[in-house]
Amino acid sequence: MTYSSPLLDLPGAVEGGGPDAGVAAHYGDPFREQRSLAQGAAVVDLSHRGVVTVSGPDRLSWLNSLTSQLLLDLPPGRSTETLLLTVQGRIEYGARLLDDGATTWLIVEGSEAQGLAGWLQRMKFMLRVEIADASADWAVVGSVGPVAGLADHAVWVDPWPDVTGGGFPYSAVQEAAHPGRERPWSEYLVPQDSLYSAVTSLGDHRAAGTMASEALRVAAWRPRIGFETDDKAIPHELDLLRTAVHLAKGCYRGQETVARVHNLGHPPRRLVFLHLDGSQHTLPKEGSAVVLDGRVVGRATSVAHHWEMGPIALAVIKRSVDPAATLVVQDDDELYAAAQEVIVAPDAGQVVGRATGFLRGPR
Repeated sequence: MTYSSPLLDLPGAVEGGGPDAGVAAHYGDPFREQRSLAQGAAVVDLSHRGVVTVSGPDRLSWLNSLTSQLLLDLPPGRSTETLLLTVQGRIEYGARLLDDGATTWLIVEGSEAQGLAGWLQRMKFMLRVEIADASADWAVVGSVGPVAGLADHAVWVDPWPDVTGGGFPYSAVQEAAHPGRERPWSEYLVPQDSLYSAVTSLGDHRAAGTMASEALRVAAWRPRIGFETDDKAIPHELDLLRTAVHLAKGCYRGQETVARVHNLGHPPRRLVFLHLDGSQHTLPKEGSAVVLDGRVVGRATSVAHHWEMGPIALAVIKRSVDPAATLVVQDDDELYAAAQEVIVAPDAGQVVGRATGFLRGPR
């Protein structure tokens, strides 16, 4: 069934497409909306997101055994992020996770909710857990920073870009200078039947579209499941060990690959931020080839027009690409020069292992 948000009835609303269909891409003034959102004066309708709930006394220990994050004794109200990996360590599902003391809430991409709920249902065995796809009952509203008018609602606070307990940064930037610090992101869980009134009652906050939230996400180097991930993606390539993986927890599916790459090698690809040539007044499509010297070395995974920086993108490219090289994003016959800004360092992995004492032998 196709979803359509009630907030599309607001003046000027233009519906998004692709994974963001069903909510507004903008309400008539994308750059103003983006500026308001960045300044904490707007909220974004993300009600097309999926919401999966897990209840029962075994919920946290059970989820802990299945996913990449340490969830044992997670205090009520504390936000975290976790991944479900394949046996080969590739990202299968990613979830924003919040526990309220009785229920664990998993916020996912809308296309993932049904599949995740079904996968969890098959894995419950005899444990005391109940799983439900609650997407039809709950909506998500995003903001930069807290929103006083939504204070009564459960809120997931993005840990990005902090390095959470048991995590490790793969980015080359100094932590204090990480651009994600300019985007303290929150997502509120609002009953679907009160979404319209909850947002329209926020007199001091305007509505912004997903064009605004996506531009701020790209500028913050924040990976998004289904955009930066594909069927080969591992967490190291996207710097997700900082927020979504606990390197010292017990066994879970895919742990062997996570540990091996972190301790002994390098991820085969790396996430990079691109400053695109804006002289053409257009943007390349997501999925466009990233080219160096006539050879495809990766794909542009998220593309946006930032209100201050202009055209920007995230891309996943081969680790061996020279960080100083000027790349080209090729969208059919259109070519866009692209200057790199390193996110995941080309030498991340082995150097990380040596710095933390994981490797054996000469240093």
